[in-house]
Amino acid sequence: MVRPSNVIVAILNVLILGLAILAIGFSFWFQFHSGSSLCQKVLYKPLLYLGLALLVISVFGLLGSCCGIKFFLWIYLAVMFFLILGLVCFMFFTLVVTNKRVGQAISNKGVNEHRLGDYSKWLQRYVVNADNWDEIKSCLADVHLCQQIDSGKSPDFYKKGLPLLQSGCCKPPTYCGFQFQNATVWIMPKKGPAVPDTDCKTWSNDQTKLCFDCDSCKISFLENIKNEWKTLAIINSCTLAVVIFIYTVGCCALRSNRSRGYTKHRSYP
Repeated sequence: MVRPSNVIVAILNVLILGLAILAIGFSFWFQFHSGSSLCQKVLYKPLLYLGLALLVISVFGLLGSCCGIKFFLWIYLAVMFFLILGLVCFMFFTLVVTNKRVGQAISNKGVNEHRLGDYSKWLQRYVVNADNWDEIKSCLADVHLCQQIDSGKSPDFYKKGLPLLQSGCCKPPTYCGFQFQNATVWIMPKKGPAVPDTDCKTWSNDQTKLCFDCDSCKISFLENIKNEWKTLAIINSCTLAVVIFIYTVGCCALRSNRSRGYTKHRSYP
């Protein structure tokens, strides 16, 4: 007799298997498609590893639930248990990371600007020494981040305000004292920037460079991640609830397999 718990585990793992195949397929497409950008190719390894992990988990789950092989079901439940622990740890991590918003609002300006000194040293090391910053810049260029700004005149530009990433990556810091021409073109004063800051010297009117190599851009990117992680924390909580449900059903399937095996081999007088 087929137990409902085994059927539910089988259906869930068929869905997981489908997601695994999609993830692996997209990873190879991003890697080998000639039209893929550097930003898209960054997704190759994460998608590949995720797909392979889901593939292994789904196969163990299917073998354990459909074929009644308790060994594979034990492995499946062990992996799900560690996944639950990982999700719980990640949930606490996101709560810590998003606990406080960093940044100084510029008076009478509609922008926020951020400095590396506002962050803890381990966050500074993560951003400044990140080997993947070229890929991050490629992603920012792919979405035409700075081309989306409606330049207008200087007063309107400041009144409208800018999203965090555009503020840090598409314009020089306000304290540099550059003269506004349009949203992505700023003229340095003849006597040089008002502040001898590295970002002021890094700024370029080259539309492919702008302030993508500025510390303000890196910090804005990190701050944007912090804000996005607030949403990610909610998604993580929902995922945790789903995984706990699957784990519970898997435990029921294991119990039903045990009872079925006991009944099958029990001898009666």
